[in-house]
Amino acid sequence: QVRLVESGGGSVQAGGSLRLSCIVSGYYYENYCMAWFRRAPGKEREGVATLDSDGTTLYADFVKGRFTVSQDNAKNTLYLQMNSLKPEDTATYYCAADRGGGCPQTFVRVEQIDFKYPHWGRGTQVTVSS
Repeated sequence: QVRLVESGGGSVQAGGSLRLSCIVSGYYYENYCMAWFRRAPGKEREGVATLDSDGTTLYADFVKGRFTVSQDNAKNTLYLQMNSLKPEDTATYYCAADRGGGCPQTFVRVEQIDFKYPHWGRGTQVTVSS
């Protein structure tokens, strides 16, 4: 059974940093896509970053240059380093994994998210104050 557990959220002031972690278990694909999504109150879920098994990364325009996605295979952990945080980054952040096949070159449409990424964590809250 695939299990994803996020941690590392919290409250910070604008300009601050946080590092989110996602511990992955029961997930065994040679080619895979791991992703970070977020959902702010009253808004749709949106893709933040993806990491392909071949190391390719993809970032949403609103986090480029500020966020970095990485993984430590020895620890079965996916990370999201978030720097220069802004109040608009306030959201619940979710770790997600696909069913194998690797990452698409663009973020999938909202209505396709759950098909592409069937495995999810429960999320971790990030609050950025001005």
